[in-house]
Amino acid sequence: MGDHEPVLVAEFLALADPKPGESWVDGTAGAGGHAGMILERIGPGGRLLGLDRDPAAVDIARSRLERFANARIELGSYEGVEEAAQRCWGSATCDGILLDLGVSSMQLDDPGRGFSFSRPGPLDMRMGPEPGESAAELVNRASADELEKIFREWGEERQSRRAAEAIVRERKGRPFVDTARFAEVVAGAVGGRRGRTHPATRIFQALRIAVNRELERLGIALERLPGLLKPGGRFAVISFHSLEDRMIKERFRGLYRQAGWDLLTKHVAAPSRAEQLRNPRSRSAKLRVIRKPVEPAK
Repeated sequence: MGDHEPVLVAEFLALADPKPGESWVDGTAGAGGHAGMILERIGPGGRLLGLDRDPAAVDIARSRLERFANARIELGSYEGVEEAAQRCWGSATCDGILLDLGVSSMQLDDPGRGFSFSRPGPLDMRMGPEPGESAAELVNRASADELEKIFREWGEERQSRRAAEAIVRERKGRPFVDTARFAEVVAGAVGGRRGRTHPATRIFQALRIAVNRELERLGIALERLPGLLKPGGRFAVISFHSLEDRMIKERFRGLYRQAGWDLLTKHVAAPSRAEQLRNPRSRSAKLRVIRKPVEPAK
C-alpha cells in the first residue's frame, strides 16, 4: 500500500483544537495520519481510540503509532464507537470525535481492492472483511432498474439508465469480474472523458457507496455519536462528495438550532490551494466541525 497523506490537517487542528489530557476517537483511523496529530496534541495524559474497517489499515496504524502508549487501534466501524469505547476504555464519553470519510489513497492504490479503474483488479470494493456482496456480485445480480437507481442517487450520474442497460446487456455473455472491463463498458455507455474526470468515476463511486452501505452507516453515526461527547466536546467530519456533506450539514444545523451547539465551521472548510497542488486527491475534501455546549456551572 502506498503512503496516505491526511487531508485538512491544519484546518482540523485549528478548529477542533485537541487539548492535553483529552479523550479522542478517530473513527476512520486509516494509516494513522490524523490520529498521530491528535496524539501529539493530547499528550501522554490523554487517550485515543482509533477504528478502521480495513485490517491492513489497522496494522499500518498500529505500527506507525506504537510509540504512543495511550493509543488503541481496533478493527471496527465508526457507527460502533460506543461499543468499542466501552470495551477499550470502560466508558463511551469523550472530548472529540473525527470521521474522515471515503476511500483512502492506500485502498485506491491497491489494485487488489477493486476501488479504482486506473489499474486492473478484481471488481470488489469492500472496505472490510464483514459479510456482504462484492461490487461484481452486485452488478451481475441487480436489475437494470436497481442499478439505475444506485447510479442516479448515489453517483449523481446523468446517464445512469444507459450505464445500467449496458451492464445488463454485457453481463449476459460474460459476467463482470474485473475493474478494467467494467470501466470500459461504463465509459462506452456514458460517453467520453469529462475534463480530468474519467467517465466511469461516478459509477464507481455509486457502487462503492452501495457495497459498503456508506450513507446508511453515516446516518447512524450522525445520530449516535454526538451523544457520546462531553460538554464542550467537538465532532469533526471530513467528507468527499455532496451526498455526505449534505447529510452532515443538515445534522449539524439541527444540533445548532435545536440544542444550541456551536457551529465552528459557519461555512465548510476546504483545502488550501497549496494542499490541492501537493495532494490532488484532497480537492473535493470538505470539513465541518461542531461543538457541544458547555453545561452551566452549578
